Order: sequence, then structure tokens, then C-alpha cells
Amino acid sequence: MNRIKTAIVGASGYTGMELLRLLFVHPGVELVAATSRQEAGKSLSAVFPRFRKAAGAGLAFIEPDPDAIAATGAQVAFLALPHGVAAEIARALLERGLKVIDLSADFRLRDAAVYQEFYEHPHPAPDLLAEAVYGLPEIRTAEIEAARLIAAPGCYPTSILLPLLPLLRENLIHPDTVVANSMSGVSGAGRKADLSLLFCECNESARAYGVPKHRHLSEIEQELSLAAGEKVTITFIPHLIPVNSGIVTTTTAKLRDGVSPDAIGAALESAYADSDFVRLLGRGGCADTKNVTRTNFIDIGWQHDPRTGRVILMSAEDNLGKGAGGQAVQCFNLMFGLSPIDGLQNF
Repeated sequence: MNRIKTAIVGASGYTGMELLRLLFVHPGVELVAATSRQEAGKSLSAVFPRFRKAAGAGLAFIEPDPDAIAATGAQVAFLALPHGVAAEIARALLERGLKVIDLSADFRLRDAAVYQEFYEHPHPAPDLLAEAVYGLPEIRTAEIEAARLIAAPGCYPTSILLPLLPLLRENLIHPDTVVANSMSGVSGAGRKADLSLLFCECNESARAYGVPKHRHLSEIEQELSLAAGEKVTITFIPHLIPVNSGIVTTTTAKLRDGVSPDAIGAALESAYADSDFVRLLGRGGCADTKNVTRTNFIDIGWQHDPRTGRVILMSAEDNLGKGAGGQAVQCFNLMFGLSPIDGLQNF
């Protein structure tokens, strides 16, 4: 097999570290570049001792210069950069013939005005929005296979969208009754110095944040609206919990009149029965983060409450895995015609 020359731009954060972990063991990847302004010149194994003796861990971090990245022969680049920063280097790499899988929020939205509303600055590359493909592999397989620019979904949106999209497509629930409550590990906030994220601030504690308009609402509502064929506005309440990684989400919505609760299970089975990374727990199945951390799986269970007429959807994923790096690798496999499970066969 001719291995695909691959770069990771912004490889020193938590998502970058997860990408390294996955790509080091990917049979179709040759890692040729990893960038970090802060760590430039140091080897990957020096910054991340866990990777000592991994093939390729002697590679040194370089500055995130598009010409230097292209000079390595890289055919594709994963961008693990903050929003607002990724778009500029994405454009430069596309111009140099690379494919791009962007894990920031810069290309997830179709409307530049919505981006400015939620991210509070003008979109840095609005002309590329129409080309970017929102990278939910289970939903947009064909588009991802043909794309050169992928917008990897956010971690919270993945946990909310995958359970809900089949129900909206089949018109089983009232869109205006959707409420999603999510709880995420601290790594979701990124690898940075922040008083609110210190151990003593997070341990033995849980709190809501980003209320009532978390930035991820923009992409969640965009994708739900596309599935429903009408504008969808939901209530989304994220919480920080004292674990390193993992997201558990409980979403509720009112069933439409005349819809049997059994239709919920049937819609999920129809959508995901053949999926490599969606595990359906069935009616009464409660998803648990301990079963998905360090994997690319999302577990989905559901229940119906006859007292309220609401369906209860329960999902769990690793925010760094299926919610970030793992899903990006899943997109990579589709883009290059590889096995969907390459590099992701961990339980």
C-alpha cells in the first residue's frame, strides 16, 4: 500500500495528541509534518513521552508555514487549530494542492452571517463555505468521498445530531420541542492555562456553562433544520463534569400525534444498522461514557415517556474521539478510499 503523506497542523493540543495517537498506528498514513509554534524544533516524543518508540515519533515539530508543510510532500492536512486561525492556513494549503480536514469551527456553517453572530467576528474565508462538506460520515458519505475540504463537526453536535437526524427526517417529532442536555469532560475546553479549568476548580464539581447560546448551537440548528426541512430552534445546555474526556447527552422531544414509540427504534435501526461506529443500545439502553472513551464509537439508546409523550434519546461518545480526532480520521478514510475502520479499531 502507498501510504498517504499526512500533516497535522496544531499538533500539540489535546485534539492534536489524539490525532497523533490514531495516525501513528494507521496502516495507510505516513506522518510527514506536525506543527506547533510553541514546540517547534522539539521531537514529538519529547513533547508527548507516551509516544516514545512509536514509529515516526522522532519527527520534529515545525512552524505552521504552508510552504514548509507543502514541501514535505503532504497530500492532506488535519487542522487542529482555534476558530478564526484555521481558515487562513486552510486556504493556503488548498492552493498548494493539499486536501484539508479542519477540526475548528471555521467551515461548519453555510452562512457567514450566522458565523459572525455566534463567533463575534467576520468569517475569514466566506468564499470557501459553499465548498466545505460537514463531515458526519454516517450522514454525508458520498459528499465526503468527493471533497477536498472537510469541516469536522463539533463534539457536542455529534452527540446530539446522530440520535436526532433520523427522527427529523422521518417527521416523528415536533422540532420545536427539542431540549438537549450534555455533559463533557474537561479536555473539551482545550489544552490551555485557564483558572476555571484547574483541578481544584473542576474536581468534585459540575456546572452548566455557555447558557443560553453556546457556539455549537449554530451548527446543531443548521443540520437539524436541513433534516427537518424547516427552521429548527432548540434549547441546548452544556455542562462541565470532572472527567478527562467523554460526553453524555440526553435529548428529549415530543412525539407527533399518532406516532408509535416503536417508530423511534425503527428509524435509528434504518439509519445506523450497518454503521461501523454507531452502536444502538435499543429501547431502555442508557449510554455510558466509560464504554466509549478512547474509541470512535457513539452509543445511542432511547426510551419513551408515556406521561409526557416525549422520546428520550441518550448518547455517549469520546469528545476527543468520535467528537473530534476519530471522526476526522473516519472522514480521511472516506476521502482516500480506505477501509472505514483503518486506524480506528480500538475498543
